[in-house]
Amino acid sequence: MNKSFKYIGINNERNGAMSDTGKIIRDAWVFEIIPETETCEGWNLGGIDALHHKVNAEWDKYGCLVSNLPEELLERHKRIHSEWVQKARDAGWSGELEIDDEG
Repeated sequence: MNKSFKYIGINNERNGAMSDTGKIIRDAWVFEIIPETETCEGWNLGGIDALHHKVNAEWDKYGCLVSNLPEELLERHKRIHSEWVQKARDAGWSGELEIDDEG
């Protein structure tokens, strides 16, 4: 593990933060593990990993399915992820890499 790693922050990622770390942060906002103002800029790998585990524990409660989220969480998920998909598209992200990897 690279001990000198410092995450650049969700607002500073390329392609609108459509990375695994960006998804973890957005989901952490959905579950209110961290406030939506927290970009995780400057966090080390241990902090990001701990956040990942907390997010996974929350998803486990709902069978890892968006459709199982209670209404309040579902609405927050839709709002946050829709905003970030639009930011990503505005930054030139198309999602093609994610689709190409599946083929």
